[in-house]
Amino acid sequence: MSQNEDNTQNEDYKGYRGKALEKLREFEAKIWSDVEIATPGGNYVGFILPRSETADDLHIVVKLRTGYNIGVACRKVTDIKINGRKVANYKIPEQDFPYDKRKPRVKLFGTGGTIASRLDYRTGAVIPAFSPGELYGSVPELADYCNLETEKLYGVFSENMGPGQWKGIAEAIAKEIEKGVQGVIIGHGTDTMHHTSAILSFMLQNTPVPIVMVGSQRSSDRPSSDAALNLIHSVKTAADSDIAEVLVCMFGPTSDQYGLLHRGTRVRKMHSSYRSTFRTIGDIPIAMVDRNTVTPIRNDYKHRRNDKDFILKPYFEDMVGIVYYYPNMQPDIINSMIDNGYKGIVIAGTGLGHVNKPLYPALKRARDEGIAVYMTVQTLWGYVQMYVYETGREMMGLGVVPAANMLPEVAYVKLGWALGQTSDLDKVKDIMLTPVAGEITEREPSNGYLIYQGGIPEVEEFISKYKK
Repeated sequence: MSQNEDNTQNEDYKGYRGKALEKLREFEAKIWSDVEIATPGGNYVGFILPRSETADDLHIVVKLRTGYNIGVACRKVTDIKINGRKVANYKIPEQDFPYDKRKPRVKLFGTGGTIASRLDYRTGAVIPAFSPGELYGSVPELADYCNLETEKLYGVFSENMGPGQWKGIAEAIAKEIEKGVQGVIIGHGTDTMHHTSAILSFMLQNTPVPIVMVGSQRSSDRPSSDAALNLIHSVKTAADSDIAEVLVCMFGPTSDQYGLLHRGTRVRKMHSSYRSTFRTIGDIPIAMVDRNTVTPIRNDYKHRRNDKDFILKPYFEDMVGIVYYYPNMQPDIINSMIDNGYKGIVIAGTGLGHVNKPLYPALKRARDEGIAVYMTVQTLWGYVQMYVYETGREMMGLGVVPAANMLPEVAYVKLGWALGQTSDLDKVKDIMLTPVAGEITEREPSNGYLIYQGGIPEVEEFISKYKK
């Protein structure tokens, strides 16, 4: 086979190998073929999609007429009827993003993943969109709110985001604020979005404009995708909102009624696939947002300003870790972190902030070696209260510092941020326990824990005040 023929074969069966490739070749079914696949359990009609080169060789992926993707086990395929084929065009036709001098300038930074995409219904292809022209072609409503500019900072999955990217994002936002931007959006994968929103809240203080983080739980090739609406809500917030803080903008209820704006230090991803996965913990969201309005739920937020007087502190100490306590945990875990040069440890403890007695020698060793150790609670809701029981008082004697009601991930990034500025543990403690961006609150709202718990009268009364 010539090199050209081999390349053609690769494009015809992109990503397929092994048994799945053999099955496709048996019936001469190439990717983008419009097919009806017969199996003993029923027939499947749709387009054959390409696969990742790292995927298994046991399934054929089909985009059904409903828009959903399924994997069909190749061993069950008895026949493939081909009804036609249309090869996808990966290029989105760009349209010039209309400029209107009366509208604010908003900057959108990409960090990886698909911020928005266009679906080719003839082929089932999902085509990523990022440039202003592509985004306008995909979500033309964006032009109603602002003059949008985009810049790709990184191209990584959210689990690969870390201190280097956090510093880079903070510095890039600072440059845009200096240039007079009216709002900033960061497109980000959802899995670690709450880590990034928290660290940006510390690295970029007293921002004069909204800094909005946005992502999507479901890709744009799915009928239930939240990508376009989340993007619209984030642009509306960045362009028009009076809330000058780091925010996470994602779905509110399961319907498409509105999104919620969560404070960057009090938000957490709480479901692996649910569209309304982000919840404010230990507090209530700052506002609701729809296509037309931003409706504050509370009034203690920082307001938009016309100055450029912000504080940039892009610091982070890499050697900080977080440990989730579990029954029968052994001291070797803490000792290993000490041996490997960790300078800070955050513990997510049980109850009011507890661990077992076998860990005490390791905690004492950490104290003696000058390692900062902070306690949070696994419950997420509530405060560390280490004065209540003997266990807590003993641990404080070993140098463990209670971190009030900071969420474990927030305490982790704040400790890294603090240790990036100083190694003096007294100064670190002062930084850690002094609220910067709402990460520590005086109290939890009486109705906060009940919100969205389902069917409870207090919840229904709260929702009824804001529901359309």
